[in-house]
Amino acid sequence: MAGSFIDIAERGSEGCRGYLSLPPSGKGPGLVICQEIFGVNAAMRQIADRYAEEGYVTLVPDLFWRMEQGVDLDYTEEGFVKAFDFYNRFDVDQGIDDLGVALDCLKNRDKHTGKVAILGFCLGGRMAYLTAARKDPSAAIAYYGVGIDADLDEAKNITCPTVLHFALNDQFVPQEAITRIEEALKSHPSVQTFTYPGVDHAFAREGGDHYNRPASLMAQSRTLQVLRAEMGPHYDLAALWDLHTKYEFVDRDSRSTMDTMVDEPYVNHMPTMTGGVGKKLLHRFYEYHFIPKNPADTSLVPISRTIGVDRVVDEMIFSFTHDSEIDWMLPGVPPTGKHVEIPLVAVVCFRGDKLYHEHIYWDQASVLVQIGLLDPEGLPVAGGVTAKKAVDKSLPSNELMKELWTKSEGKPL
Repeated sequence: MAGSFIDIAERGSEGCRGYLSLPPSGKGPGLVICQEIFGVNAAMRQIADRYAEEGYVTLVPDLFWRMEQGVDLDYTEEGFVKAFDFYNRFDVDQGIDDLGVALDCLKNRDKHTGKVAILGFCLGGRMAYLTAARKDPSAAIAYYGVGIDADLDEAKNITCPTVLHFALNDQFVPQEAITRIEEALKSHPSVQTFTYPGVDHAFAREGGDHYNRPASLMAQSRTLQVLRAEMGPHYDLAALWDLHTKYEFVDRDSRSTMDTMVDEPYVNHMPTMTGGVGKKLLHRFYEYHFIPKNPADTSLVPISRTIGVDRVVDEMIFSFTHDSEIDWMLPGVPPTGKHVEIPLVAVVCFRGDKLYHEHIYWDQASVLVQIGLLDPEGLPVAGGVTAKKAVDKSLPSNELMKELWTKSEGKPL
C-alpha cells in the first residue's frame, strides 16, 4: 500500500484514524472515501491508492472507531458475521458528523489543493449520499448504497453534483428500492443515477466474488467525469498519448515508453492477443517483440481522435511493408515483402497522467489478404481497400454483398 494511517483529531473525534494516500505529485484535490461494512480493510486502502493515482489526496476514515478502533475484516464467513454486527450497531448520524470532520481534515492539510469530494461503497454509499445532503462536499458518488431509499426526503438538500451507481442484481438494494430512488430523483438537478444490468452488489470490488470489470470500468469513468469537472485535476491526455507513441515509433525506446505508464499497466492487441500485463512482462514485450519488430517504413496516419475524461480513442491508418517478422501482429509469419494498409483503432485508458492500458483493434483478415495468406474469393473479407474506404467515403459500399444489395433496389422504404 502506498499510503499510511493518520490521526483525525478534531471536535471531539480523538481516537479516529484514517488511511491517507497521496498522489504522485504530492498534492491535489481531496477525496474522502467511505468504507464498506468491513472497515478500512485492504480493499478500501487499494481503492484509496487507485484514486491517489488519479491525482487525489484520498482519506478513508475509520467509521467504526467508536465501537472498535482499527476494524479490518476480510470477506470470509467470520468476517461477514462481524461486519454485520458493526453495521447493525452503527450510528449513522454520528458517522455523518465524523465524515464532516474528515472533510475538514483534508481541507486543512497542506497537501490538499482546491476542493474535497466524497465517495462511498455499500454502507459508505449511503453515507456519501447523506453527507451530500447534510454537509458541503464538492461532489458525492455512491456505489450500491444500502438504505438510500429510506432517506429520499433528504435529497432536497443536495446541491453538489451527485452520482448513484446501482447493480440490478443486488439483493441488498433490490429492484423495488432502485425504482423508488430513480422515480424520486429523476427531476433532481444535481443527482444522476446509473444502473448496471446483470451485476451484483460489490461489482466494483476488485478481486471479489461479484467483481465485474466492464461495469466497474464504466462506473469509474462516470465517477471521474464528475470529479474532474467539479474539481480537477485536468491532464492533457492527447499530449501524453502522443509522447508515448513517439517513444514507440520514432525514438524506439522501450524504457522511455514504460516510463509513460503506471506501475502495473497492460496492453492487449485484440486480434492476436499479444501484449503484456504488469510492468515486467510488458517491458519485455516492448523491448523484444514490439518496438524492434516494427518495419522501418511503419506509418501512422490519424483519421480521428476522441478524448474522454480518462481515455483517448484514436482512429488511424496503419501501414508498413512486411519486410521483417512482426511478432505482435503476424507472429510466426515470414516476411512476404507485401505492403499493408489497415484501419486501426487504439483505446487508451489513463490513471492520472500515466497510461493504464491499451486495447488495440484492427481487421486481421484484411492483413492476411494483403500479404497473400488468405484468399478473399467467396469470403466476406476485404484487403487494402478497407484503409482507402476509411478516408474516402466516395468509394463504393456493399461490394461484398453486391448481389444481395441489388435485390433490395427499388423496394419500398
